[in-house]
Amino acid sequence: MPTETARPARRYVAFVLIGLVAGFMSGLFGVGGGIVIVPLLLAFGGLPRKLASGTSLAAIVPTSAVGVIAYATRGSVDVLAAALLAAGAVVGAQLGALLLARLSVAAVRIVFMVFALVVAVQLFLVVPERGDGIELDGWTIAGLVIVGLLTGVLSGLIGIGGGVVVVPALILLFESSDLVAKGTSMLMMVPTAISGTIGNLVRRNVDLVAAGIVGGAACLTTALGAWVATILDPRAATILFAVFLVAVLVKTAIEAWQARTPREQRGDATA
Repeated sequence: MPTETARPARRYVAFVLIGLVAGFMSGLFGVGGGIVIVPLLLAFGGLPRKLASGTSLAAIVPTSAVGVIAYATRGSVDVLAAALLAAGAVVGAQLGALLLARLSVAAVRIVFMVFALVVAVQLFLVVPERGDGIELDGWTIAGLVIVGLLTGVLSGLIGIGGGVVVVPALILLFESSDLVAKGTSMLMMVPTAISGTIGNLVRRNVDLVAAGIVGGAACLTTALGAWVATILDPRAATILFAVFLVAVLVKTAIEAWQARTPREQRGDATA
């Protein structure tokens, strides 16, 4: 049995490995990485769920910033579109937090799973054109704010990260290049993650040491993930994102099932 002095060392190693994996996934798919970080912190980091969520969001701040730089150097970030998405997301997150006490989270999960399945199927059929940006007009501006709003609501209700919604929405609804969609998504997440992290710090819901290690390690592989995204064929990159979306769908379904199952049946005896 490990000694008490051995446990922290292994935990720090776990934080580094979690960050390396999350950073690569973040850069490759244009997501914040929370969909990867939270379950890994629960399984290997020894953090309770609330602390894992807050720590993950803090780690996403530097990860997303590095991802933005990596995509921006290739001209794959639409700053104005990201600002419109972020404006909607900030409002939507507050609305989601308010709705959390009034709506059935189980019903929202089902709606998201249906959405994820439909989007994944569509992504298998769509081949985005590389180099295509987002043409802004009145309808597009309104559409981006609405997408951001819905993204924020989902984030506030069930903790789904923005990139999982924003990247396919930009590709399918706004005919964006997959690279522009990913770079823009990462830029949108920077202010959103900062805002959420400030709130979590006030509530003492962040493990700053863990967030620093995970975020720092993630920064080492985010640019690598973004580089891999650029060399992948657009068709292959979109199919890979669709597979990732299906994995998120399965994870959400498992969480929905566990939420219906009594704690004693899950063997979940710890707080």
